[in-house]
Amino acid sequence: MKIIDVLKNKSVSEDGIPPIWLMRQAGRYLPEYRELRATAGDFLSLCYNPDWASEVTLQPIRRFDLDAAIIFSDILVIPHALGQHLEFAKGEGPKLGSLDLSKLKYNSDQLSPVYEALSKTRLALDPQKALIGFIGAPWTVACYMVEGQGSKTWDKVRLLAAQKPDYFQDLIDTVTEASIDYLSNQIKAGANMVQIFDSWAGVLSEEAFEKWSIKPAQKIVSAIRQKHPETPIIAFPRGAGTKMGRYAKMVKPDGLSMDTSVPMDQAVELQKLCTVQGNLDPVSLLTGGDVLDREIDRRMENLSKGPYIFNLGHGVIKETPPEHVTQLVKRVRDYHG
Repeated sequence: MKIIDVLKNKSVSEDGIPPIWLMRQAGRYLPEYRELRATAGDFLSLCYNPDWASEVTLQPIRRFDLDAAIIFSDILVIPHALGQHLEFAKGEGPKLGSLDLSKLKYNSDQLSPVYEALSKTRLALDPQKALIGFIGAPWTVACYMVEGQGSKTWDKVRLLAAQKPDYFQDLIDTVTEASIDYLSNQIKAGANMVQIFDSWAGVLSEEAFEKWSIKPAQKIVSAIRQKHPETPIIAFPRGAGTKMGRYAKMVKPDGLSMDTSVPMDQAVELQKLCTVQGNLDPVSLLTGGDVLDREIDRRMENLSKGPYIFNLGHGVIKETPPEHVTQLVKRVRDYHG
């Protein structure tokens, strides 16, 4: 598998063309997804139905011939499996019940539909294409568990972590242990590689970043490496900025996913530490045309001579025309720098 080779060998792929996949490559911008979603009803029903989740995972592979599929699920299945109430209100995003740490108890069996979806997808997928499993990083998952919903500033969770560090450490440890089990089971079910999404790492101060983002990630990476040494791990500490290098050195992931704010010279430096992924602005993909071509070429020119996975700096925006993804794939594969 091309993407696995690039991650494990930290080298350029044999044909010189970086492997391609996109965060949120399956989802609302695809008409075939919208059609299935209408049948499924609510979002969680879609995630927990192995046939539907597998079908949604495969849709962008059929349409765009990408190099990897990422299992269709959500980072919040972990608090759900720990016993916290979870629902997705239409047009409002996730809503979680109030947090009672003493009542949290991890039930791995609740996640068996995800494992079944992985097995089904792996069987249906071209053997040369990788299947990606994933988790939310403990900090990011804890953000939702404490706040009960999305936030722009995450003041409530940052205040709790500062005022009651021991209590918050217990919460992080609980999520970390469940995440290790969940990732390991995803690999056993058929995932060839995994990604850790730390979507809200960027709101942490330097000290808090080390304590709540780096340390749990180290624990997860170390445990997964012990159990599954052949499985590459990508980490995505979104918004970490100048702390990205420190994160790469301390966590030692096989790949580091970069958000849109990472400057090109920093991206090139990070490539000396591990395989890098991403960085293309999802707005460029939404725009398409010459703007998209120019931004693709810039990344290819600077990063394709080293270990690089072509991806976005965040998820595909739901208004993106699917033909812009077709344009992206063609441009990357036809590039001659």
